[in-house]
Amino acid sequence: MHRQRHLGLLMMLAIAAATPSFGQTAGPAAGRAAIPDFSGIWSHPSFPGFEPPASGPGPVVNKSRRPQGADVNGRTLPANNNVLVSNPARLVGDYTNPILKPPAAEAVKKKGEIELGGMVSPTPTIQCWPEPVPYIFNGVAMQMLQQPDKIIFLYPNDHQVRYVRMNQPHPAQVTPSWYGDSVGRYEGDTLVIDTVGVKIGPFAMVDFYGTPYTQALHVVERYRLLDYEAAREGLERDVRENRRPPGGADAGSAPDYSYRGKHLQLHFTVEDEGVFTMPWSATITYRRGLEAWREVVCAENLQELVLAGRDTAVPRANKPDF
Repeated sequence: MHRQRHLGLLMMLAIAAATPSFGQTAGPAAGRAAIPDFSGIWSHPSFPGFEPPASGPGPVVNKSRRPQGADVNGRTLPANNNVLVSNPARLVGDYTNPILKPPAAEAVKKKGEIELGGMVSPTPTIQCWPEPVPYIFNGVAMQMLQQPDKIIFLYPNDHQVRYVRMNQPHPAQVTPSWYGDSVGRYEGDTLVIDTVGVKIGPFAMVDFYGTPYTQALHVVERYRLLDYEAAREGLERDVRENRRPPGGADAGSAPDYSYRGKHLQLHFTVEDEGVFTMPWSATITYRRGLEAWREVVCAENLQELVLAGRDTAVPRANKPDF
């Protein structure tokens, strides 16, 4: 009898040990995929930055072109190479892109005409305003801080910080904000982030070409870790479209071109029925960086930053707010 009771107790303890307690979840052995580690600093020193998708509708690209500066491995290319990419000195958006509705195409065209006239047209970056989603993806670097209940994105330009709430719905009434209301979830090895409610500021644009957006803007991001060989396709699309300075760029973004570990790829889709005729997508393929994080503060030049002889729209106050 005592032996039977002893065996019964051992069986109960074994079952209890194998069963998650209330509020816990079963580990990978029970079929749950391990959460990938996206944390750390990621480098993408290309300009303007969006990589057109492998297929399907893509973003507005630059009509002004110049020879590429460096190849996919950061090696300097000769000045007479035949790879013509986006010219960072003249941001002239292709307003004939079929994703654009007529008013949006006209906005892109007008901004391009300013650039062709020899002046730099206003953007959130050079006017020292917050950079909305997806415009902010153009940054040359970013850092992810991964926590169970939230993910924090750090961007070097002007100390911008973005928060993503995990496993929560959007509120019934979203209060517009500079980076929108972002909620995330994991789908296997992919981090999916859904963003709505992006505030419309003085320079409301989704890219450097002045493509506008409305309150209907909806952006879905998908982040995945890729082996180097799988990431090469995105890196090569980037080299064919975006200017890549030899050796990297500023803002602590110089990439480690010898790195062959996991790369990070962001695939995002943009919808806005007030601006676009259809959803479109793009990618950003990140490497690990070589440098420590740098502080980059917007130059608050109040005059002649954009249009000669005129004040800029840099935010200012008549009195301190503290």
